[in-house]
Amino acid sequence: MAQACKTAILISGSGSNLQAFIDAVDKGAINLELCVVFSNNPDAYGLQRAKKAGIPTACVQHGDFPDRESFDAAVIAELDRFNPELVILAGFMRILTREFVAHFRGKILNIHPALLPSYPGLNTHQRVLDAGDEWHGSTVHFVTEELDAGPRILQGRIAVVPEESAKELEARVQAVEHQIYCVAADWVGSGKVQLRDGKSCSEGRVMLNPIVNKY
Repeated sequence: MAQACKTAILISGSGSNLQAFIDAVDKGAINLELCVVFSNNPDAYGLQRAKKAGIPTACVQHGDFPDRESFDAAVIAELDRFNPELVILAGFMRILTREFVAHFRGKILNIHPALLPSYPGLNTHQRVLDAGDEWHGSTVHFVTEELDAGPRILQGRIAVVPEESAKELEARVQAVEHQIYCVAADWVGSGKVQLRDGKSCSEGRVMLNPIVNKY
């Protein structure tokens, strides 16, 4: 097996996606080395998950800095100590600066609870229900300077049950997220999927659309 890809996971809260990564690594389902879990919130429960799993942790509080630029510079310096080859945003509640994205270009992934390009932004589950959409899901994408607009890699798609609540729909989408995020990260970590010239490429070919898994 190839050497595991050194991966940093950035969180702000409970770290449920982080736990999915920890479990997948433990099972040998993905070839990633979780080299650090970073948070901007010292009380984030995800830090406890990391410590329990024996993963190094780091924390820099954004409130200690006068602006986003200086905070992101401090985060870059902290992450660089661990030399990550991949950066996973897993509920990291900060908008990244251009400098941060440029520093880790092609190495940063995010997951958004919608079938991008539909429904960027917040409150996606209620918006899908209000629109009467047939399908909903989640999208793993490369991070670029434009929020929720980076090249897409993998989508998990589920059928909407019209009478369900936004909370019930959110729970089903989150269960899909825990599966597809690990898979997509493993693809990028292995080099199977790469960001080239602003586009997602799979084994050297431009992906005109993301791969879709239906659940």
